[in-house]
Amino acid sequence: MNRLLGYAMCWVAVMGVITLGAGEDLSDRLAALVAALPAWGYIGFWVRREIRAIREDGRLARERRRWGKLMDRGELLDAVTMLVGRDTRPPECGERGHGAGHICLAVSQELPLADLVDAINSRYESSRNLAMGGYADPTVDATTGRPLLVPFGADVVDMRAWAHGSRWIGAGTVRAGDDVRRVVLVAERAVPDVAGLPADATWVERVVAVTGWAGEPRTVDWAAVEERLGTRLPGDYKQLAEIFRDGAFDAYLSLYVPESGNRSMDFVGQAEYLARFAARSGTSLWEPYGIHPAPGGLLQWGASEQEGEFYWVTEGDDPDRWPVVVTDDLRAWTQFPGTAAEFVFRMLTERSHPYSIARYYETHWFQSYGAEA
Repeated sequence: MNRLLGYAMCWVAVMGVITLGAGEDLSDRLAALVAALPAWGYIGFWVRREIRAIREDGRLARERRRWGKLMDRGELLDAVTMLVGRDTRPPECGERGHGAGHICLAVSQELPLADLVDAINSRYESSRNLAMGGYADPTVDATTGRPLLVPFGADVVDMRAWAHGSRWIGAGTVRAGDDVRRVVLVAERAVPDVAGLPADATWVERVVAVTGWAGEPRTVDWAAVEERLGTRLPGDYKQLAEIFRDGAFDAYLSLYVPESGNRSMDFVGQAEYLARFAARSGTSLWEPYGIHPAPGGLLQWGASEQEGEFYWVTEGDDPDRWPVVVTDDLRAWTQFPGTAAEFVFRMLTERSHPYSIARYYETHWFQSYGAEA
């Protein structure tokens, strides 16, 4: 019907022009002009509408190209790595309505959210859940990933978060009109404040503060653990294991804890494995030390990605006074006075420390290896 009306209006306009040109006097020409004006007005409206439709189709096409056929999994990981590891400029997003402090990456909408999470997990370990099914965790704040939620407001459907140095990494879904689209973004992460800690803060409290860690602590049956090992354990280690669970400080020092989801980092399992290995093969690998449960033997509480191994020397009756000893190759050993928590804090914050991470990162974090942080 609209097409027929358009044809009729074009016919009227053309006939009006012909009549206007063929009129013999002024009155005939004026009559032809008046008769043709509505038709010409309709034609002008139709042309304007078509131009607008062409522009809208172009915009939609650009959006489809942007959100439907952009970064694949490998390109996405490379972009995230560049933003969290090399680019120290304040991030600024180009999305309409988004402020500074983050960058949204143009991720392919062909990648399912589960694949995005698995891809980032493969490089940055397990994530924290900030929102699910349209409901955001009300306890989330600046120390636990809120900068990843702010750009989308109430439109957030799902969001997972990873901490890495001075950046947050987020992957999730947000509402976009009647659709839901996948998003990946990198946002600024506030530097945890340790200056405000009281002078008598414990080493564990200092480690919590410097990493900005806010995960829920768990309960460990330490009586059963110590009975199984045949020794009491340092008190600050018990606090670390309950607060941080199993994971790594600055993606470097992995903490061994009881009932770890990773067999290679299960505190009790590793202790029993080394004891069996030493009983079969002797202790020459660890000279001049023995292996627990030998008197004064080594008891491992952590390891690094660069094959560093962190032990206590279980000498004396007071486990809180056990020194920490570290080796990179089982040939050279470095002993440190103080507890495991003190060692971790100094390693994170002191550039002069032999195993310093402060030389590489100014902002520190702990990444849990569990399914949920």
